[in-house]
Amino acid sequence: MASPYSNTPYDQVSPNESSGFLATRRPKRHISNWIKFGIPLLIAVIIAAVLGGVLGSRAHNNHSSSTSSGASTNPSATGEVAASQAASIKEAVGLFPTGTDSQYLLPIYPSTTNTAAFTTPTFNPSNNASLAWPKDPFQPSNPSPTSVRSDRPRLIAPSYKWQALPQLIQNDPYLKFWNDTIFGNATAYYPLPPVVYHMDGSSGILDNAREIKMRLKAFSYVYRMTNDTKWVDRAFLELQNAAGNGTASFGPDSQDRWNPTHFLDTAEFTAAFGYAYDWLYDAWNDTQREQIRTSMVFYGLETGLNAFSNSTTGWWADNIEGNWNCVCNGGLTVGALAILGDDTSGIAEQILGLTIDNAKSNCALAVSTDGTWAETANYWYFGTTGHAEMASSLMTATGSDYDLLSVNTNFNLTGLFHMYVTGPGSLFSYGDHGPNKFSTTANSILFYGDQFDHPEYILFQRDQHDAPEPWSMFWYDPTVAGAFWDDMPLDHFFDNQLDQWGSMRSSWTDENALYIGVKAGQLLGHQNHNDLDCGDFVIDALGTRWAGELGSGDYLSTNYFDGDTQNGDRWLYYRKRTEGQNTILVNQANQNVNAAPTIKHDTSNTTQGSSTVLDVPSNSTAFFTADLTSAYNDTTSFKRGIRMLNGRKQVLLQDDITASGSIMWRMHTNASVAIDSSGTSATLTIGDQTLQMQILNAPSGATITQGPATRFSNDPPLPPGQVDQPNPGVTVVMISLPAGTYSLQVLFNPQWSGMSASDFVTPPSVPIDSWTLTSHN
Repeated sequence: MASPYSNTPYDQVSPNESSGFLATRRPKRHISNWIKFGIPLLIAVIIAAVLGGVLGSRAHNNHSSSTSSGASTNPSATGEVAASQAASIKEAVGLFPTGTDSQYLLPIYPSTTNTAAFTTPTFNPSNNASLAWPKDPFQPSNPSPTSVRSDRPRLIAPSYKWQALPQLIQNDPYLKFWNDTIFGNATAYYPLPPVVYHMDGSSGILDNAREIKMRLKAFSYVYRMTNDTKWVDRAFLELQNAAGNGTASFGPDSQDRWNPTHFLDTAEFTAAFGYAYDWLYDAWNDTQREQIRTSMVFYGLETGLNAFSNSTTGWWADNIEGNWNCVCNGGLTVGALAILGDDTSGIAEQILGLTIDNAKSNCALAVSTDGTWAETANYWYFGTTGHAEMASSLMTATGSDYDLLSVNTNFNLTGLFHMYVTGPGSLFSYGDHGPNKFSTTANSILFYGDQFDHPEYILFQRDQHDAPEPWSMFWYDPTVAGAFWDDMPLDHFFDNQLDQWGSMRSSWTDENALYIGVKAGQLLGHQNHNDLDCGDFVIDALGTRWAGELGSGDYLSTNYFDGDTQNGDRWLYYRKRTEGQNTILVNQANQNVNAAPTIKHDTSNTTQGSSTVLDVPSNSTAFFTADLTSAYNDTTSFKRGIRMLNGRKQVLLQDDITASGSIMWRMHTNASVAIDSSGTSATLTIGDQTLQMQILNAPSGATITQGPATRFSNDPPLPPGQVDQPNPGVTVVMISLPAGTYSLQVLFNPQWSGMSASDFVTPPSVPIDSWTLTSHN
């Protein structure tokens, strides 16, 4: 069976962390095992530098059609019997995905029904003792942040887990594969020179910090599994280098070495040193421990203590409900826990007296009432990684999370946010996507799945390409059984007023499925990582993304994060302006930053069963509508609706609008666009797949045009000396109308294999206010 993972470094966590959104060509078939190790570090650098649009397209039916099970099944088994059966045949079934040919590394599942393994998500420890972690012997009756367990390691993976791990690896195919992959990663990192210091302008040395953390985790893991001291020596070489004691210079020769003015950098360095200090504690000699500890205190914890009383370096501690607060508090907490008891200065205790309460008041509240991360889908990775590392380290080191997991009663929903924001092509990656991820993964939901009793989170994440790394080895509950997609609704709507977005799809397991992501929501309150994008949408079908996102602009651009007001410089850059989104423009002007949309939605509540092949009922549908009037000037009324038609094979996008200014409909695509002679329909082509779009009941003069993804010539000028990022390979499909009242309806028809022209439907014209589940039958 082809592996669904890369035996490679896991820094390429989110494929669309590049600046774009769609594939301009289809990748070659049969390129499993995803990407060979030794290459991906270079790939990650290249992807981060790409300025135009790229996101995955994949070939249809390019995976194994056989089942991955050699075990007998019992179709009549239900409930606890089915759960026990599913767990007991785990080794025979192996990994659920069969591989991938996607440059975006999403899993490909076999076209099969396995009623023994693909069943209701559950935990089943009572019937699977050989798969269960032993109980932690450290059970303090009155936990205290400054009272730690006596044995090492104390962070995330105590010694009892290391002792149990070899047997669990033997019994669980996921743990076995992840273990092999971590060894492969460490082997790839080993001959590389220590990370070279690079100050990336105002973005600091965050890439350096996260890459060093990634390496140290791998080296430490492999040492503890082998007792081969070459890994200790290699880890110390990396630590020496980052402390400025290597053969090459690493930053300024001062307490600013870890760049506390961009405190994310300092926090990630502190965490990296903390994990290495703790996991390799017994392998260090006294001199090495003292050197590591001294560097961590001087460059990390002391500057952290100063940050709490310094609004310049510690602004993230003041009512910041986002990834900065999680990463900064998390890194400082890990460092303090690592040296607690060894450091005589008392700084570890001081740090822990600040970070935990601050994170509970800020970091833990970054999850909205519906589970959405308040920043963006990509910043969820950074924030939840910092939060999970902090909570997990506190639990294993001291016996409690001190309500980090419970202070926000909706935090348990954030796994659903991540699952539904992930389409068959990639994330619905609205807003900024952030820097390279390196040691940042989505494995936080392995931890949350276990802590919040959501086995579907674990079952979803374990199939993803970023799963193989040290945290997954200890956050994964091997007693989990079933398939995440069994009884999983195809649609979910997120109603928090800040967020307001919807996710609709035709399958959880078909890489060619139809997927719609659409959003309304407020435009402020996202830590200046948002776009002016009310009404924005993406569409996946046939293994590619047809309407997509441009992603981040250049973080080093002048005043890039100045977006708190209508005239903030952030809104001068194309990728952040309304014209850079898949929505309506009125008078070629930006949306109003004070927009407060309202939404409605409905779904037929179709769920997927145990099979990876879903025969969607013909009446299965879902829709999302939004009143976006408040987002526009010169507009009396504007409502946008999007829905699935014809058993989830077609998409209708409708705009009911009355405006006193010119109207322009816009959609960004990497497809080549051929417009027919009438101007009311177009054929979009990517590789050997096509999608047809058509204006229904076209208003007089409405025609489809196309153009480049660039600023209008009459846009306000950029800040002095700035140029906008290019978007090579991206085409904007447009429909322009003069001021007036319209119902603009655009029908999208992916050209599915086996469907003839007569199989597509032409829906009736229905005002958005009258949309129901049956209104377009």
